[in-house]
Amino acid sequence: MSMMKALLTAAALLAAPAAMAQDENGAGEDAEGSQPAKASCDGIEFRAFDFWIGRWTVANNGEALPFAMNHIESVAEGCVIRETYTPMDGPMGVSMTTLEPDTGVWHQQWVGGVPGRVHFQGGPVGDLGDTMVLTGFWGTDNNGVPRLVRMTYTYREDGTVRQLGEASSDQGTSWQVSFDLIYTPYPPQ
Repeated sequence: MSMMKALLTAAALLAAPAAMAQDENGAGEDAEGSQPAKASCDGIEFRAFDFWIGRWTVANNGEALPFAMNHIESVAEGCVIRETYTPMDGPMGVSMTTLEPDTGVWHQQWVGGVPGRVHFQGGPVGDLGDTMVLTGFWGTDNNGVPRLVRMTYTYREDGTVRQLGEASSDQGTSWQVSFDLIYTPYPPQ
């Protein structure tokens, strides 16, 4: 056996135990032989938007007839809230909402059946744990000015959720209501 083959064989044999110590996700053991801690989304801060999770009919506030269904679910081991929005007429949409633990900021990425995407960010407000506010730029006004949209989700005592959408063309100095929606559990309870 040549000297080069002997060195390569020895290197491979020395590397084998380290490679075998890795789990299926590629995370190796630390110096004491224990697995490193996995990131967890179990903290209370990750539950701030759980009131939105469920199957809902969606109607304009004050109207009984729903115009859409919305399925909101916790996925990825509780780290992501996924929305599947299905209107009775028109394009569907999907959003993914997650907390960035280092900053405490919630992020929502919305994509729909029309080109483009929207990124919202924000967080819970108040001490009751029943309100989430997310803002982001979505489209432009009639003058081509980028429109800032603020969505306020509020859990209500009757088990419904209100989503109030407001728009601003002056960077949030003034707001106009764009939509006012009520999410009702489906099937009715």
